[in-house]
Amino acid sequence: MATTKRSSPSPTAPRPHARLHHHDTAEPSSSRSADSSSSSADADDTIDNEATLLNEDPLDPSLQQRMSFKRKPKPPAPSGLSLPKFLSVPLSATGRQSSPSHSPLPTRAQHRRNRSASAAPDLDGSFGSPHRYYDHDDGDNTLGGANVDWHVEGPGHRVGYDDMTAIDWIFEYAKERQRLRLLYSSASGVLAHVKQLADASQIWIVLILTGLASGWIAAFIDVASDWLGDLKTGYCRNEGGDGRFYLNKVFCCWGYDALEQCSDWHPWSSALGVASKGGSYVVEYFFFVLLSVVFAACASILVKHHAIYAKHSGIPEIKTVLGGFVIRYFMGSWTLIIKSLGLCLAVASGLWLGKEGPLVHVACCCANVIMKLFSSINNNEARKREVLSAAAAAGISVAFGAPVGGVLFSLEQLSYYFPDKTMWQSFVCAMLGAVALHSFDPFRTNKLVLYQVTYHTGWHGFEIVPFAFLGIIGGLYGGLFIKLNLKIAQIRRNNPFFKGPIREVVAVSLVTAIIGFPIKFMRAQASELLYVLFAECVDIQDDQLELCKSGKANTGVLTLLIVSAILGFLLASVTFGLLIPAGILLPSMAIGALYGRAVGLIVSLVQKAHPKWYTFAACEPDVPCVTPGTYAIIGAASAIGGATRMTVSIVVIMFELTGALTYVLPIMVAVMISKWVGDFVSPRGIYEAWIHFNGYPFLDNRDSDSNSAVPDVPASQVMTRIEDLVVITATGHTIHSLRTLLAQHSFRGFPVIDNPTDALLLGYISRTELAYALSRATARGGPDGSGLPPHADAYFAPLTSSTPYATAATTDPAGSLDLRPWMDQTPITLNARAGLQLTVNMFSRLGLRYVLFVDRGCLRGLLTKKDVWFVLNEADPDGVGVAAASERRDGGGGGGGGRRVAGAGKLREARSGEERGSLGADGAVVDDEEEEDGDFGDERRRDR
Repeated sequence: MATTKRSSPSPTAPRPHARLHHHDTAEPSSSRSADSSSSSADADDTIDNEATLLNEDPLDPSLQQRMSFKRKPKPPAPSGLSLPKFLSVPLSATGRQSSPSHSPLPTRAQHRRNRSASAAPDLDGSFGSPHRYYDHDDGDNTLGGANVDWHVEGPGHRVGYDDMTAIDWIFEYAKERQRLRLLYSSASGVLAHVKQLADASQIWIVLILTGLASGWIAAFIDVASDWLGDLKTGYCRNEGGDGRFYLNKVFCCWGYDALEQCSDWHPWSSALGVASKGGSYVVEYFFFVLLSVVFAACASILVKHHAIYAKHSGIPEIKTVLGGFVIRYFMGSWTLIIKSLGLCLAVASGLWLGKEGPLVHVACCCANVIMKLFSSINNNEARKREVLSAAAAAGISVAFGAPVGGVLFSLEQLSYYFPDKTMWQSFVCAMLGAVALHSFDPFRTNKLVLYQVTYHTGWHGFEIVPFAFLGIIGGLYGGLFIKLNLKIAQIRRNNPFFKGPIREVVAVSLVTAIIGFPIKFMRAQASELLYVLFAECVDIQDDQLELCKSGKANTGVLTLLIVSAILGFLLASVTFGLLIPAGILLPSMAIGALYGRAVGLIVSLVQKAHPKWYTFAACEPDVPCVTPGTYAIIGAASAIGGATRMTVSIVVIMFELTGALTYVLPIMVAVMISKWVGDFVSPRGIYEAWIHFNGYPFLDNRDSDSNSAVPDVPASQVMTRIEDLVVITATGHTIHSLRTLLAQHSFRGFPVIDNPTDALLLGYISRTELAYALSRATARGGPDGSGLPPHADAYFAPLTSSTPYATAATTDPAGSLDLRPWMDQTPITLNARAGLQLTVNMFSRLGLRYVLFVDRGCLRGLLTKKDVWFVLNEADPDGVGVAAASERRDGGGGGGGGRRVAGAGKLREARSGEERGSLGADGAVVDDEEEEDGDFGDERRRDR
């Protein structure tokens, strides 16, 4: 349980020696064992001086509103003759009348109100600040008639979050509750209720616009990628029909039963006048390879030079962001544009990738761009992530045409915090995305996706055995794919095959095109291939892949199916991870459908060869007993389950694709077995494995077997001890000395203690807030443009004439800087003897950024989210994630050598960043070529 004890330690308690920072000319701190009578004698003076400080604080007039999480007393119930609340009008222009309150002593809030008339000019607009200042408070901090100063007892003012840092979930939700409390407590009259309605409708406007935008963008990607993909084989031209150049092969030959009857579609061989069969094959082969390489190279160039975060699927990063991590520029408007255009080119190139996963990233980018129009949502990082969870559901909805499956995908795979209201919001957003896609109807088939099929027959009991076998194959595929893909990614990172990622994309696309053209199953677009593999033979009008041939021809088809599945497995392992927009869901479905169709053909051949076996007694004569297409869709489900380890959402998505309720049980059996086998081969799914590979500090808050990996040791053996921390004393500083501290140390934050002897914890101040407060104090825009001089004193605790380090300047409020409003004076703390398991649970369940460990109120150490992530992943046999994170840090200076972590088996390194035990700044580098205005989670805004 978190504690915030601040009692004085016993005289026999050990005195830790921490690395402290205070004014160089200050006198040594006195011990807290000073005479108690003098302490009590100074108590009244301290109270008076606090009131004086707050009355004349040079910074305080700029802090216009105060915030309190204290619940305000409810107004008295109206009498039976009073008007309804929404019809009531204020009694005067200044507001409601209230009876005067009587207080025995002048309080801080009263001092604040008294000085408002003579306050100094506001400092907020006097100079350009790189941070947005969070102004949370409502100005009425009362609790049962007692005034409370939020600056003295609260989390302090916040500036924003830096890149590659974690958000404070508790603070963000408390801020939202305070905002709503202010909004509803000040309701008076019809106008106030209109404001409340407008505020409540903002999130629904965002969800509606996000769903519609996701559907329309998905439709555009479908149309553009299909046209570009068909352009590799030929083009459309009007030859007495309705052909146009912008039409793909299907629309160009719309109304014809066979492709040979279409005169408007011209292959490249006929366009060049090549009549021979061999010459036509060579010409079409050349154009197919050439355009495949050109499309892939263009997509990679767009990503590298315009939006680096448009690469890959984006789902690992989205999952990390929803877990409370800040990744700037990841969901900006420029990323949205490049991701959409890059997807069209990447899918058309014929590489073994899909657009389904990247569409989740596209939907989240749409939500982030739209949220910028509504400050109440955009300024709260927790509410942002609720909207992003709903947007992710819309992405899957438009990718598979499965709205319910999209909601379950967001719940099962992505979301870190998914309350009931988020499920309802996700449902609405996913539904609107599907409606928008259906209204556009990109395939003119009244289907949301091209490979939606309908089955006319059921399944028999003996088929459970081959269905289970498909589950085993799917689990083996998923586990081996993850291992091979990560191995290739590690080689690509450490020893790249080519100088530059674009050359690697060109090489892989060249090899894929050369291999894929001769094999008809690999030449077709993935969505077209899935439709043919899923469909029954009676529904296939033009069997160009010759799947429905009987007799000996089936043997050749069976061989091609198996060979295509093996080659697809190898090519997808190399492709996923290139500098190009790429998903893994569609390639997995294609590979699973290939080996599933092959198993279905084998079962069908055996049943036709031995129809009188007891196993096939349930089959009716003269009626097809086995439908190979059902094996394809069950194989696809098993492949996705083995790769992603999802269960419920896959079953629902496949059900929505087929509309066959009778096949839900076989799909469930295959997915369950594939997950078991996949977990045995590789414990992580593909997205979790890439999170670990990239070194993102994601802590899953779900109950899983991963908790057993937490070493059964006290947290004191893992935390950064006070001897290794850089802490700040409450007094004895100047503005110049604190700036020197920030220049010398790149730590992300500093614990604040009373004195170096007792180390009584007073709070915690982040580097961002400290730097902003110092800049604000020295560059404020008064009438004469003056600000506090660099030698002005700064303090974190009340000052009196008897306070250690006190001088004439420090006791003069007009010439000193009070940093208490910027300090978190109620940080989450644990007893220093707490176990690591409890600490990890607090980080994962509460979404904490850091925890301070105390012993009877005295600071003993600190542990951060990244520290916990490192401890849980240091024992990983592959060491991929730790190596990846090591590349991301710049080795900022920090005290404390390595020490042994019990249960981890490795020497703990001195790490960087406030998120890594305050041992240096995080060295994560953001590509300079990313856009400026697309930041997500970063609250810094620059004056244009």
